[in-house]
Amino acid sequence: MKRFICSTILKAGRLARRYRRHLTDLTIEEKSEKDLVSEADRAVERLIRSRIEKRFPDHAIAGEEFAPKAGSGKRWQIDPIDGTISFLYGQPHYCVSMAFEEDGVLKAGAVYAPESGRLFYAEAGRGATVNGKPIHCRRTENPSKALLTTGFACIRSGLEKNNIPVFSAVLPKILATRRFGSAALDLCYTACGEVDGFWEMNLNSYDVAAGILIAREAGAKVCDFSGGTGKLPAQIVAAHPPLADWICAEVSKVLNSDIQS
Repeated sequence: MKRFICSTILKAGRLARRYRRHLTDLTIEEKSEKDLVSEADRAVERLIRSRIEKRFPDHAIAGEEFAPKAGSGKRWQIDPIDGTISFLYGQPHYCVSMAFEEDGVLKAGAVYAPESGRLFYAEAGRGATVNGKPIHCRRTENPSKALLTTGFACIRSGLEKNNIPVFSAVLPKILATRRFGSAALDLCYTACGEVDGFWEMNLNSYDVAAGILIAREAGAKVCDFSGGTGKLPAQIVAAHPPLADWICAEVSKVLNSDIQS
């Protein structure tokens, strides 16, 4: 399985990068207001789907750009270009993400960042790696020493309860924040210790399935805002467990306050 996933995602990443060399020629559409899709997204997903269908014809497939394919209890989750806006603006923070699950349990996942050439990979119970080298999350517990990343998919979706008041409340209490525009990379950066943690809301499963497994296998707690998993990925926190618990408490405090009413 590892060989198949890694070879597929590397081919997909190379295809995305070829499209990126000709950004001014790309056909770009609006799926909805503030949500863009390009011919590159669709071409990359078609490549991944075709390889899965050829190798595992009975497996189900869920991706961002095409209708789900029904199948057995074995399912693939694909985000062909996570960070489409970064991709279209010529920025490096985009990636290809694919995860494999069996009966709803994540078994393997990979995230490939073509511009940095980094391939993040994890299998359940076997740890996480980047380009074959083991990775681990930072063991930061003090929020004032924590570099956190977040995103604002909730704003694009027009949610009444959104991340802006949460961001305003959390920012003064931590070291700093970063905004990369790719939830899959946010989880991988948490996994390898380039940030201390991540939170966001209103994501889709294909956005984060591979990243969740990678972060967990690197030692991070990945949960919803209550500390459980029932509302993943509509709510998501990833960090060293004590820091994750603090983020959950801070986010819940704001969402349950009059600020959001």
